[in-house]
Amino acid sequence: MRFMTIVKSAERFGFPPPALIDAVENLRLEAVGKGVMLDTGGLAPTATGKSVRLRNGQLSVVDGPFTESKEVVGGYAVFELDSLDEAVEWTRRFMELHTKHWPEWEGTTEVRQMYVAQECVEHQQPARASVNA
Repeated sequence: MRFMTIVKSAERFGFPPPALIDAVENLRLEAVGKGVMLDTGGLAPTATGKSVRLRNGQLSVVDGPFTESKEVVGGYAVFELDSLDEAVEWTRRFMELHTKHWPEWEGTTEVRQMYVAQECVEHQQPARASVNA
């Protein structure tokens, strides 16, 4: 099963300290070595981005920063694992590194299962059947 972990926090925390970056890199190397991490990355501050919105059938582009957001996505990782419990364990290890190397940081890491195209179709079929009944 494929999982994405999505790291969110307030932008006021800024860039992680070097010790945390090193510790996270070691965890990444371990996960890649075991063949369970497919991708990972951090995101630039919202001030450097844009938001494309669709509202009432109209598209608009808004420059960052996105001040209405209390927490923003700061990074992600994609894993191929056997279970949600295993994904939570990798995430717990990642978050524990923050308690050691950046104790003042506060944030959340969501763990969400990802679907490939065929899985999306399979999950929609029961909903479609009930609508058509």
